[in-house]
Amino acid sequence: MPEFDLNIERVLEHWLPAHAVRELIANALDEAALTNSREPEIAKDSEGIWHIRDHGRGLRYEHLTQKENREKLARTDLVGKFGVGLKDALATFERRKIRIEIESRHHRMILVRAAKHGFTDVKTLHVLVEPATNPVMVGTDVRLQGIADSAIEEAKEMFLRYAGDEVLERTPHGSVLQRTKQGPARIYVNGLRVAEEENFLFSYDVTSLSAALRRALNRERTNVGRTAYTDRVKAILLAAQSSEVANPLAADLEGFASGRLHDENQWLDVAFHACQVLNASEKVIFLTAREIEMAASFVEHARDDGRRVIAVPEDLRRKLAGATDITGRPMIDLARYAADWNDSFTFNYVDEADLTEAERKLFSRTGEIIALRGKRPRDLKGVRISETMRLEFGQEIVAVWDPRTGEIVIRRDQLSALAHYAGTLLHEVAHAETGTPDISASFEQALTEALGVVAVRALGRE
Repeated sequence: MPEFDLNIERVLEHWLPAHAVRELIANALDEAALTNSREPEIAKDSEGIWHIRDHGRGLRYEHLTQKENREKLARTDLVGKFGVGLKDALATFERRKIRIEIESRHHRMILVRAAKHGFTDVKTLHVLVEPATNPVMVGTDVRLQGIADSAIEEAKEMFLRYAGDEVLERTPHGSVLQRTKQGPARIYVNGLRVAEEENFLFSYDVTSLSAALRRALNRERTNVGRTAYTDRVKAILLAAQSSEVANPLAADLEGFASGRLHDENQWLDVAFHACQVLNASEKVIFLTAREIEMAASFVEHARDDGRRVIAVPEDLRRKLAGATDITGRPMIDLARYAADWNDSFTFNYVDEADLTEAERKLFSRTGEIIALRGKRPRDLKGVRISETMRLEFGQEIVAVWDPRTGEIVIRRDQLSALAHYAGTLLHEVAHAETGTPDISASFEQALTEALGVVAVRALGRE
């Protein structure tokens, strides 16, 4: 029988049987895709022999001479690229003393070691080519004898279709996968695992390959460097628009303060996009840890309003300011929520007759308190009490001067004590007098002068 010289002695010696089986499965899957034939079969027979069987055109010995398969290179959805992968697999089986037979309608092929033609002292791997035992057979049947079941299962785990990773969302660039609870996240390329990531939140299947990733897919198809697929993972995440992806990313942001942030959220554009998706699909508000701490009443208002509070880092918070989500609606941060609240806000005024006796007694001293600072501001038309109040500076304020109506409106709880009411009232009178806002030099000066006048009057009476 003719012997086909593979022209190899030993290659990729660190390969395990599972790596060799991976190549057989990859070839079977690719053949199924190229010929639109049914799913390959991977099964063990009653004699303990494992079969990897496709239903394609049938392997020929000529295929063992290929280096790069042009037919496969023309496709973007296949696993295979290097024709030498099968030769590497054959060498691995021979080294691990695993018997392999390949049968198709064209030939029956058996792996042997024989002297190289013309050099009897050099032995290399050959394929013994015999006539086909079944000339009408469809596809190729690869038989492995002496291989551990665990090697077959390990090889299958390298393929997305057998590993069983749950697909969370599919995009034009690939899929976001649920990371399994055991082990690191997995990076697949067209369904074949090429890398693992300890600090990724999700696993990924890249189906739209960049030039860099194509170059990085070496013969081994494992341990592909992160730089080769980072841009593809980013592209997948930036194209994702489901809450199944955005929600875990947003929840992960809360680990920023404790240093438990996954790597995807350290890409600012990815974290920003996740916030955009959430803003479009849920009632949320984005606040920094400092804003949550400093504006507790504000946060409570947002939660009472049915909003989910998302804690974000400072750099992301700055990027969200003034931005819109994927539907074009404004992102809801502290400033936007306060503005929306105030736009829809209405005072719930309390008539003086509805105040308690103690509250009416204190409210009746309004003119007396104003007089402590001197004459009444010309634009001040009156003082009213309200159960509700607007939001400013991240919290519900206790009073406001409204120049449109010429009124000072004070929250009802300030009538609980003379010190509260008098201080709040005089603060707002300073606004009415100067027309200047809080935290301005003009207002600070006016307030200081008013305090001086009150002090003089109080000390004089003593």
